[in-house]
Amino acid sequence: MIYPSIDKLLNIVSSKYELVHIAARRSKEMTKDEHYQLALNQYKCEKNIGRSLEEILEGKLKVVAKENNK
Repeated sequence: MIYPSIDKLLNIVSSKYELVHIAARRSKEMTKDEHYQLALNQYKCEKNIGRSLEEILEGKLKVVAKENNK
């Protein structure tokens, strides 16, 4: 089974595309800065992309909708 579940993540983030964008940006930040929201032994995933998804699931990253100015 894949962790974290896509179904649980989509309850937090409105679309798959937004989820991919947020996870990719956070993963790049983790690689660059080596700053993690959880202790390293709390992560189930070894790679930063999985760790970023875990942070989203745990509520460590806040997803804010941007208003469209037309």
